[in-house]
Amino acid sequence: MTSTKAAAIALQDHAALWSMGEIRASDVVNAACDALVAGLDTPGLRILAACTRAEADYDVHDLLPAALDELGLTFYPVAGEAGQEAAARALARRMLAGELTPREFTFRIHQRYGHELPLTERLAELDDEYDVLEYGNESVAQVDAEVTAEARRLAAHRTVPAEPRDTPS
Repeated sequence: MTSTKAAAIALQDHAALWSMGEIRASDVVNAACDALVAGLDTPGLRILAACTRAEADYDVHDLLPAALDELGLTFYPVAGEAGQEAAARALARRMLAGELTPREFTFRIHQRYGHELPLTERLAELDDEYDVLEYGNESVAQVDAEVTAEARRLAAHRTVPAEPRDTPS
């Protein structure tokens, strides 16, 4: 079973990724279900977890901010640098978990934020380096190692309170 802190991080990451259009609303509902199973329990989280796939696309927008607030987590609005940074950190954790290759990670970051987000500027540069490997002195393994180091730096940032608060039922 997942610890409550890990479940809170996963829910926060799913919220940030959904807010940025990276994942579907039903993925957020699945993360809410996982959070309940892990021991997080608030009224809003239960309501969110109860959404069907068909309802998710319509209801997550309204239910997610309250569910996160009850847990002491943050809902990042779509058009904000803090939300972009949260999504980048969530993608970094996904790469470190093996869900994305280093190349896929840098491509998605570069595609979404270009060279405009200071937090991810080095990742955009590394994506450019992948494109010119055949002309340079670096190998794929060297660039992958740099990407992994950047992902670790991003993922190390604390994303949830030390102890997510649980609201009694």
